[in-house]
Amino acid sequence: MLLAHLARTSREVAATSARSRKTALLAELFRATEPAEAPTVITYLAGRLPQGRLGVGWKVLADPVPPATEASLTVRQVDAALNRLAAVRGAGAQLERRRQLVELLAAATAGEQEFLIRLIGGEVRQGALDALAVEALAVAAGAPAEQVRRAVMLGGTLGAVAQALLADGPAVLTRFRLTVGRPVLPMLAQSAKSVEEALERLGPCAVEEKLDGIRIQVHRDGPVVHVYTRTLEEITDRLPEVVAAALALPLERAVLDGEVIALDAHGRPRPFQQIAGRVGSRLDVTGATESLPLSPVFFDLLALDDQDLLDLPTERRHAELARLVPEPLRVRRLVASAPAAESTRQAAAAFAAAALDGGQEGVVVKALDAPYSAGRRGASWLKVKPVHTLDLVVLAAEWGHGRRAGRLSNLHLGARRADGSFAMLGKTFKGLTDATLAWQTEHLERLAVERPPWGVRVRPELVVEIAFDGVQSSTRYPEGVTLRFARVLRYRTDKSAGEADTVEAVRALLPEEI
Repeated sequence: MLLAHLARTSREVAATSARSRKTALLAELFRATEPAEAPTVITYLAGRLPQGRLGVGWKVLADPVPPATEASLTVRQVDAALNRLAAVRGAGAQLERRRQLVELLAAATAGEQEFLIRLIGGEVRQGALDALAVEALAVAAGAPAEQVRRAVMLGGTLGAVAQALLADGPAVLTRFRLTVGRPVLPMLAQSAKSVEEALERLGPCAVEEKLDGIRIQVHRDGPVVHVYTRTLEEITDRLPEVVAAALALPLERAVLDGEVIALDAHGRPRPFQQIAGRVGSRLDVTGATESLPLSPVFFDLLALDDQDLLDLPTERRHAELARLVPEPLRVRRLVASAPAAESTRQAAAAFAAAALDGGQEGVVVKALDAPYSAGRRGASWLKVKPVHTLDLVVLAAEWGHGRRAGRLSNLHLGARRADGSFAMLGKTFKGLTDATLAWQTEHLERLAVERPPWGVRVRPELVVEIAFDGVQSSTRYPEGVTLRFARVLRYRTDKSAGEADTVEAVRALLPEEI
């Protein structure tokens, strides 16, 4: 396939807001894709490189290179060129990377150059593309979308499924099944405003503590254990405690879903950031284990021996989990089999309050009759967490991409210091409707004091109400704190910047470290 075809499709997908049109464009592209090219094509469309980071900075990408007049580059040629570039090491590596990049760009037309520069720079943003690609792949191959989606969840990657499907047709989808040793994307939860709302929406359900740890998927096959993260990264060598716990269970082959947490001397959960730092470190695992021991807590069983349990209801999967996993290693839960009863509602509310008092994030409410929808944010799991809000000041904004092109999107958020200046706490582009994007673009343009290529820096006057899940320490920002999962609720035109929340108020929300 010519890179020009891929680049043109990428531009057209980004330029349209209609889901049906995006799907049709991608389906047309997939019909023209050779099976062996499919993993690379899909990765490029998603704005990622199979090679990872190439060690090429924006300064090199910004240097103009005269484009080719005719399209001749193929996707395979580009992938091979990027493989060579990624392999460059040692003395003179920067110069050699620059030479190879210039050579690649010189073979590309102007449109292809634009796509390559954005791809290498991590600026290809088209929104929810993996979900769209599944639908388009189903259309291109004449396969049911639900079967393609399930194959992707159970078979590893969209690229692998695409290659097999384009080569062998819909019948190949039956080969993709849950296999011990091959991770699947976890089921995720939607949000509910309250426990009462969750009970009303789900009917008979279980209310479980929502742990503030790191999601893990544990695969055991006899004496062999593999541990994966939510993003399917293997971290087995960093979690010897989890391996030991899995090997101690009275089972031979299984796939378990859970979280890894750390507890202080009083049995309360330690801050998420400490756990993330421990799991993220690849050095001195023995020392890290001694200084911050971790514990697995399981809440689901996806496979046992040679049986796939995904389609069984929550109630039956948990019964098997409880039979095999001791109580200290299982998440605490309350079964609400009669959710309409006032006594049940009171008990569920009390359970949720106790979870928060115990230092947990909140609760997850799960329908008892629901299957495990791998890789989906299913409506049968509802998370209930307290929402924190702050009134912060917009310090800058970045130009959007795709549907948001031409509008100021990603906001730089600041809290008020004691001297009246503002400290940046982080960024967010979440929670913005089209109307809000248009409104803030107009107002921030008026407040602009500097216009770098990426956006505008503005006078600190506009106050925005931000919802977030928590506060954590960060060396990236000047006051050493940042917000977790920040999103815009509304602009507070009734407030002045002098009424914005202070850095001290933000720091007071940091989890206590014991």
